[in-house]
Amino acid sequence: MIPDNSPYYFNNSNQINSPSLIVYPSIIEDNIDNALKLITGKDTFLCPHVKTIKSKEPLYMAMQRGIRSFKCSTMDEAELLGIVGAEHALICYQMTEDKMETLVAIKSSYKGTSFATVIDNFESAKMLFNYFNGERTEVYIDVDTGMQRTGLTIDKVPDLVEEIKHLNGLTIGGIHCYDGHVHDSDEVVRKKDAEEIFKNLFKLKEDLQASLGKKLRLVLGGSPSFPFYAKKSNVSCSPGTFFLWDYGYGKNFPEIPFKPAALILTRIISKPTSSKLCFDLGYKAVASDPPQPRLSFPDIPKYEILSQYEEHLVISVPDASIYEVGEKFLAIPFHVCPTVNLYDKLVIIKNQKLDGFWEVPARKRTLVR
Repeated sequence: MIPDNSPYYFNNSNQINSPSLIVYPSIIEDNIDNALKLITGKDTFLCPHVKTIKSKEPLYMAMQRGIRSFKCSTMDEAELLGIVGAEHALICYQMTEDKMETLVAIKSSYKGTSFATVIDNFESAKMLFNYFNGERTEVYIDVDTGMQRTGLTIDKVPDLVEEIKHLNGLTIGGIHCYDGHVHDSDEVVRKKDAEEIFKNLFKLKEDLQASLGKKLRLVLGGSPSFPFYAKKSNVSCSPGTFFLWDYGYGKNFPEIPFKPAALILTRIISKPTSSKLCFDLGYKAVASDPPQPRLSFPDIPKYEILSQYEEHLVISVPDASIYEVGEKFLAIPFHVCPTVNLYDKLVIIKNQKLDGFWEVPARKRTLVR
């Protein structure tokens, strides 16, 4: 059951089918406010990644608090930023030819938003140049500082910049770096890793600014490293998970002041033995990318996850007789970002009551435009 004194309690749960993703706007607002409070560096700003929320309403909350720039990965996320009227959107996903028509259409449709994308090679830069035929197009150099996923190592960046300088109309706006490999649960170790990354990127930025004769932005980091970069000067900090937070980050980084704002409503559908409970919470309802545990039950004091299937989750408890079939519980996802991507709508709770739904438009994948 969901205790009456729980911060997540709501009193009309029978109206809501399960599994559903329950979202608490007041907690999202607190998380945004706490993120802004962490920023103390001069000319340092929040440039949140929208991969976690994928909905208009949290973006409006952020914009009402003065946040104007955002980061995204998919074209549907980029279009969402155009729809809400964000001033600047960095698509931190290198373009390929199949996405160019969509990018052109988005830039044309949402003139109030400045769109930029990342590059890590000359051919991709030339493709952008050719498609936009000399029209001003902003790019960021994608830099790899150890993630080994995309981007150039720091030593190779100056050569690419020299090549790009000759493509008139292609404008280098800055440097982008995602440090997803910086996730040690030891705050001291994590800070040391982040400090080394910042030192190297700061020098790179200084060298490029001297070469180009202009100031550049540094878009840097994820949620685990955000508190460290927030103290530096001239950084566009780009965490994303902080909007909704989750069990995984909460467990590994308890010192970071965010709270889970999205929980899964689930019900017991069977008690197969005296020590087992089965929930309607399969891996179609919660992200399956981490190994178990993929979720946490805050209101079940002692349990062990035994198995999970497409539509079922089986746990063991000391005594199943104290639970009832149909009994409702909330589960905190271990990884909330891909969990949100499983839902067309989010269930909104305000003042302990159902308050409607939020659409999740940016979970879509546009195949043909």
